[in-house]
Amino acid sequence: MSDLEKRDLDAYLRRIGWEGGARADLATLRGVHLAHALALPFENLDPLAGRAPSLDTADLVAKLVHGRRGGYCYEHNILLWRALEALGFRVSALAGRVVLGAGSPESRPRTHAMLRVEVPGEPLPYLADVGFGAVGSLLAPVPLALGVESEGGGRRHRFAVLAHEGPLESWALQAYDRVSGDWVSQYAFTPEPFTAADFEVFNWHVGTNPRSPFTRRAYLQRTTAARHLSLDGAVLTETRADGAVSVRELSDEAEARRVVEEEFGIEVPEGARLLG
Repeated sequence: MSDLEKRDLDAYLRRIGWEGGARADLATLRGVHLAHALALPFENLDPLAGRAPSLDTADLVAKLVHGRRGGYCYEHNILLWRALEALGFRVSALAGRVVLGAGSPESRPRTHAMLRVEVPGEPLPYLADVGFGAVGSLLAPVPLALGVESEGGGRRHRFAVLAHEGPLESWALQAYDRVSGDWVSQYAFTPEPFTAADFEVFNWHVGTNPRSPFTRRAYLQRTTAARHLSLDGAVLTETRADGAVSVRELSDEAEARRVVEEEFGIEVPEGARLLG
């Protein structure tokens, strides 16, 4: 049972701009997922300041719904988890290894959170994920089925099986790169569910470990219908809907703060430094 109160659910739906149905059906799942992905930015300003963000539902509502802030995967997907449960969906959480840019699928630990959503009347569960900070992230939930390509928000995805040691099959979410024409694996996961307590441990590690990339440099993402913006340290990358990419380096802290506030829609906390 979700611990998201009705007034907070209503505020969340207003925050993401969803004015469609509030029923446990596929149209609502797709609509809420896309609206969340386009409304709420990905950011790591709390870990950058040396603290793991709270995953308490009330704190997530205060930060992402009522504040001009975003969050990283645990914050986004736990908030969506609570909202979907409040709407009547059956939801469980999965944990994945980010393989994008990795040397091998098992060279990184499981640090990414995603959701498995059961939709009444639908034969297959769906993978929902509004917290993957990359241009290949999902904008719409996808059915958990091999051999099926899914399109949502102008992006194409599919699942592939990855070879690995273990009793459970490992699936990779792959995104289609329209520039190279290749399918690129984003993260890999197995089907067993994880709990909120598991993500508290993952969150502490990712949000406080000095070796974590999220504690070492600013990493922000913002997706709109027309473009995807990424800020990695001082490097700002814009990927247009047609696949065109432009890259530039921000000059100083003042420019970085202006870009984050104006382009990403994030209120930078008092005393925070974006460029170290």
